[in-house]
Amino acid sequence: MDWHKTVFEVIDMRSFSNLWYWIGLAVLWSSASHWVLGVPFDLIQRAARKGGAAAEDLHDLVRINVNRILYIFEMSGIWLIGGACFVLTALALLGFYYLIEFFQAVFMMAFPMTFVGALSVFTSRRIRNRDIAGDALLRTLRYHRLGTQVIGMAAILVTSLWGMYQNLSIGALGG
Repeated sequence: MDWHKTVFEVIDMRSFSNLWYWIGLAVLWSSASHWVLGVPFDLIQRAARKGGAAAEDLHDLVRINVNRILYIFEMSGIWLIGGACFVLTALALLGFYYLIEFFQAVFMMAFPMTFVGALSVFTSRRIRNRDIAGDALLRTLRYHRLGTQVIGMAAILVTSLWGMYQNLSIGALGG
């Protein structure tokens, strides 16, 4: 008995036709847009509505996360960029040159997240360099969230188009 053939028959290993992949993609982007620089969006909304202690908590949490993001980037940013480029190149080659669908799917999730990471670094620098606080901080965090959502919408669109193409072309070939 060929055990790995049985496993592949029971579990659909094609990523773009697997419901769990699409659930994972939705969770990835909803989480990315909910956590704005490591701050939950409901805290941003509460600080905008009520002010006071919620606004102080927001300011403290943003300060902590901005300092953390910039410290990590300043200490090991070159290594992170190099590692990310290596991993993304490997995923792209394995996925699109060697036509392994799993690596295509992982690339479709990881590549747009690098833009979100870069946006987080740029927003963190802007907040620290301009010493943004109060309403300007709320506005900056909302724009950061909007940017993340735009990146997410474009990524989901491209991923769904590529996934449909893969499913139709493999379905036509597999027949």
